[in-house]
Amino acid sequence: MPPRPPLPPFTQATAYQKVKLAQNLWNTKDPQKVAAAYTPTSIWRNRSHFFNGHTAITQFLSQKWAKEKSYILRKELFAFQGNKIAVQFWYEYQDALDEMKWKRCYGIEHWTFDEEGLMEKRMMSGNDIMIGEDGNGEGRWFEAVGPDGVDGLAMPEGHF
Repeated sequence: MPPRPPLPPFTQATAYQKVKLAQNLWNTKDPQKVAAAYTPTSIWRNRSHFFNGHTAITQFLSQKWAKEKSYILRKELFAFQGNKIAVQFWYEYQDALDEMKWKRCYGIEHWTFDEEGLMEKRMMSGNDIMIGEDGNGEGRWFEAVGPDGVDGLAMPEGHF
């Protein structure tokens, strides 16, 4: 697989760039494109799901985005060292399995990269909350800006 710059070891600038590249990639909601950023044997933990490899990643993301409609994600650099990056993130979506109620996920990811800049390990923890009364979406952050405007949005006090 071709290298995916920026490559480790990361600086603050290159770690931030890697986080924003991942944010933009995930906002495409294209499982094949997202899976290509990981090693063929990449190890994942996503909440309570453990799996590895491109096939499992693609299958997981296809199921995720079949459930999470109107998905918009923001990632921010939390910490980095060598070939590791920690990220905090927030995303909003309509839950297709729960009457299209609006929800927001708050989470943390820990990433480990190989020397070619591909992610070889992704550990994710996240918690979902309902947005608005009964999930009506009142109080959504990303409603007006869409996936291309999330970086310019000031995050509410206590959430960032």
